[in-house]
Amino acid sequence: MRAALWLVGLFAMAVALALFAGDNPGTVTVFWPPHRVDLSVNLVLLLLGLLFVLVYLAMRAFTAMVELPRQARRWRAQQRERATHGLLLEALTQFSAGRYLRARKAAEGALLREQALAESGESPPHAVALRTLAHMAVAESAHALQDQTTRDTHLARALGVAGGGSHVAPELREGVLLRAARWSLHDRDPGGALARLEELPTGAHRRTAALRIKLKAARQSGRSEDAMDTARLLAKHRAFSPQAARSLVRGLAGELIRGARDPAQLEQVWASLDPAERGMPELALRAAQHMLKLGGSHALVRQWLAPVWAQMLMPDALDDSERVRLVQLLEAGMADPDAPTDPDWLARIEAAVQANPRDANLQYLAGMACLHRGLWGRSQMLLSQATRTLGDESLRRHAWRALAQLAEQRGDEAAAAQAWKQAVMT
Repeated sequence: MRAALWLVGLFAMAVALALFAGDNPGTVTVFWPPHRVDLSVNLVLLLLGLLFVLVYLAMRAFTAMVELPRQARRWRAQQRERATHGLLLEALTQFSAGRYLRARKAAEGALLREQALAESGESPPHAVALRTLAHMAVAESAHALQDQTTRDTHLARALGVAGGGSHVAPELREGVLLRAARWSLHDRDPGGALARLEELPTGAHRRTAALRIKLKAARQSGRSEDAMDTARLLAKHRAFSPQAARSLVRGLAGELIRGARDPAQLEQVWASLDPAERGMPELALRAAQHMLKLGGSHALVRQWLAPVWAQMLMPDALDDSERVRLVQLLEAGMADPDAPTDPDWLARIEAAVQANPRDANLQYLAGMACLHRGLWGRSQMLLSQATRTLGDESLRRHAWRALAQLAEQRGDEAAAAQAWKQAVMT
């Protein structure tokens, strides 16, 4: 369409020119004593047009000639700038390939060329970013070569350049600080990493990269509570997959539980956990076991184990090891002669056995509960049934020992000897 319009316009101009110049009797007379020159109007107009074009081309040529020195300087500056960029790219390439000495040499060459540009007054607009990245490339290579002196020197220079004024992008300095924090983690200096993170602006503390560094630093320094809070923030930001976040939180919570030195501290740790974390079977079992080890309240242990007990009654909610640990912990609470009997839990166990009559773990737990309550007949029946299908050797051994003790109380020496023999062979 555009070509058609141009063609129509060209024809219109040709027609107008033919109408104007084809029948134009005008004459232009030029008097130059003692001469007289008569020219047609069409020729005069043509000569004026040619004169305009000639003057225009002459001015363009003169301008280009005057601009030649400046263009030459600009071309040389561009060549130097390209060479600087090429050296920086080579440094990054060599570093990626694991050639750290070559990477450092290339980055140092980029710094020298950038300095030459600055001294000649031909620095590019992004000179600050270029210089900072070159210093960081040298520092990165030095860190990989375990040359901490060179690394720290160029890191300080990069921080000085990146923080040199308000015209510098704040992301440049933040990137340098984050990288320095990672180096501190590699040097097993969590305090230095946290100190670098403290230099970041307020909003940058909650970025995923900063939170990851903070998590690693807190774990290295043994600050499990800070690590736990950071892990929750990372999980909230979806920095990990749900399975990885759950595993990480579970591991940190386990460290907090193991670090408790007395029952009161363990209660504080348990109260600091989220409801979803307290519902994790592994954490509840670990906390209950540690509370029993510290000599804490058995009633509190049973309270912590209540959610796990509810999952035990569901098919495939717990694995075999977790079911065995739950049974052992509940048995340990009932075996303590100083601990009061909990009728509610006994009723729960009885109801569970009636609902799952073939569950050997529940039969064992109910049998031990009856044993501690003095219901020896029912205890013997339940334990005898449990020994046939119990998969855990420890529970089966304890069941045979309990049967042996019951047989001795009845005076049945043969049954007691057989039970003791089974307990030894298990």
